[in-house]
Amino acid sequence: MYHRPSRWLLLITAINVLFLSCEPIKVTEQKTEQKPYTRLTQLAIPAPIAKQQAFKAEYHGIEISDDYHWLKDQGYPTVDDVSVLDYLTAENQYYAKFIEPNQALVSSLVEEFKGRISDAETSVPWQKNGYEYRWYFRVGEDYRVWVRRALDSAEEQIILDENRLAKEYEYFDLGTIKFSPDNNWLAYSFDTDGSERYTVKVVNLNTGEYLTDNISNTYGSLLFTKENNGLIYTLLDEKELRAKSVNLHSFGDEQPEDRVLKAEDDTEYFLGFHATSSGEYLVIKSGNSEATESVVFDLDDLTKAPEYLSRREQRFLLEVDHGNGFFYLLSNDTHTNFRLAKVSDLDPKYENWQDFIAGSDDNYLKDFQVFKDFVAVSNSIKGIQSLSILPNHKPAYDISLPEKVASVGLSLNPEFNQQHVRIAYESMITPESVYDFDMTSKALTLRKVKEIPSGYDKTQYYTERLMAPARDGVAVPVSIVYKKGFKKDASQPVYLYGYGAYAYGMEPSFSPNILSLLDRGFAFAIAHVRGGDEMGFQWYLDGKLTKRQNTFNDFVDVAQFLIEQHYVAKGNISISGRSAGGELMGAVVNQAPELWRSVKLGVPFVDVLNTMLDASLPLTPPEWSEWGNPIKSKASFEYIKSYSPYDNIEAKAYPPMLVTGGINDPRVTYWEPAKWTAKLRATKTDNNLLVMRINMGAGHFANTGRYAQLKDSAEEYAFTLLAHGIKE
Repeated sequence: MYHRPSRWLLLITAINVLFLSCEPIKVTEQKTEQKPYTRLTQLAIPAPIAKQQAFKAEYHGIEISDDYHWLKDQGYPTVDDVSVLDYLTAENQYYAKFIEPNQALVSSLVEEFKGRISDAETSVPWQKNGYEYRWYFRVGEDYRVWVRRALDSAEEQIILDENRLAKEYEYFDLGTIKFSPDNNWLAYSFDTDGSERYTVKVVNLNTGEYLTDNISNTYGSLLFTKENNGLIYTLLDEKELRAKSVNLHSFGDEQPEDRVLKAEDDTEYFLGFHATSSGEYLVIKSGNSEATESVVFDLDDLTKAPEYLSRREQRFLLEVDHGNGFFYLLSNDTHTNFRLAKVSDLDPKYENWQDFIAGSDDNYLKDFQVFKDFVAVSNSIKGIQSLSILPNHKPAYDISLPEKVASVGLSLNPEFNQQHVRIAYESMITPESVYDFDMTSKALTLRKVKEIPSGYDKTQYYTERLMAPARDGVAVPVSIVYKKGFKKDASQPVYLYGYGAYAYGMEPSFSPNILSLLDRGFAFAIAHVRGGDEMGFQWYLDGKLTKRQNTFNDFVDVAQFLIEQHYVAKGNISISGRSAGGELMGAVVNQAPELWRSVKLGVPFVDVLNTMLDASLPLTPPEWSEWGNPIKSKASFEYIKSYSPYDNIEAKAYPPMLVTGGINDPRVTYWEPAKWTAKLRATKTDNNLLVMRINMGAGHFANTGRYAQLKDSAEEYAFTLLAHGIKE
């Protein structure tokens, strides 16, 4: 399973009147200090008006009211309240009235996006257990075809065709595929509605026959037993999207008979598992953003009692791998930026852990993998990413990479005894690439660069890393890219993107769709605000809990810096963020609405206070360690209330906005964008466009399929282009 925070959008120029179907979009002028900029206004037809229904609650002696509380269907996760559905339908119809007359622009963008997709893209092959595997796309198809061949054969076998599986569904997401140790069986998980509840199927690769075993309500991850006769999986709670146990299923048994390897009763902890690189141990981890409890099982004998490597009471984070008789442990127990410890698997108690790589103020240890002859480590040194190799009996060294500022990480490395490291690499001007680093020759070999069939010349684009001063004196990194010829005289627009949460750093990566902005005169920038981990783990800590306001201030201060440095003029910046980045958008549009030409809030976490007050939501308890628990703490209640975007909507002018959501989204529930839109429309004093698009058949990650996603993206780009007066 992959978590892909949504990518980016667009802007430029000015016009007086746009036409949507027979209905004109009026454009009004709002003056800034530099020059007047036009704003998209609402349609001539009436916008949907959500009813207001009084709802009050009291916490810590403080009363809160929420006139749009009713938009949360009380039967959720079933959504069948007629009044709720009527409102969502009305908003979708209003959005359709906006986008339909602009289908020529949308279609042009779709064709641009399609032109940057290789119809017959294929992966770099990888080897595992005597077979070579790869995936490819057939021309015109949305989903992958997975194939393999025995290393002693030239014949490839189709083992899974996602297109066939997805054919009968509007939504299809392949979670995980796993192969049995004897190479005879394939297990895969899939989700058909975006709810992130996965069903598992097991097929015999020799006969094509499926087991009749029914394994459902899982979280997607899978692992075969060494005896090839069962699967390890994560079982979800029946009502809440919360992993309640890691189970062992024996083929032929009914799912209720499955053995529970580890249960998690504390709703504040997530639960997951993985096999170590050596293939010798199963690691089951309970954790949140502050503590990890890790237990290991011997995969040769799952009946043996497991051993705990860390307890939640120790209050540190931990990632575990194993090889050559040792557990390797990436932990922030002794240093904020983590250390890599090592301990014998014969006696791995905490007192025996020894530093393998000591913690460092400058070097943030992000990831690692153990191999038979070496350990590979992913680092970030003052925001610059790198990879290190630590051979078993030789000095450590760094891998020399093509660019200084780039997105670098360990890619798929499935064989414990392999003598190369596969690296995922890209930058803001370098498309997604795959390198292999050979351990013997020390050569870095380029295996693949994502093809841009319509043409791409990276020499025509330029990227910079800037450092913007925040209001408290901290320097905030900014990654920016533009086409050569971009004038730094405040005459051209900037599209600014941000996230800033969960220690999830925004990589300086390449997005083909962004070329549609750059080629129209935009600069695209990423504000690496606190809350991510771009500048080390403390960067994350300085954007969570009682320091959350830093995240929002950083984003506004980055925008002000770009204005002061004449990259853009005030009022000519369009912004976007998704999920927690949508929360960021809501907060900064409340704080500084005059800065933005348009705003896109994707599945936005804008109703922070009410969500954190609702312990019945499965993702709320484990997120108290991220935001604070306003149920127990008055201080947390007051602090969250001070920035929660929904609670801070004011009667003032706001820029044009596009809000998106998914009816089946279990991460940011549909009523958050719906409530935001309803309250904002009733409260704001301007006549600027506000539209909302709710996907009635998908979840957090919107549509699936590589072509199906393009129309959604094109519509979002069109919104921003139109906000800047660009119609083609």
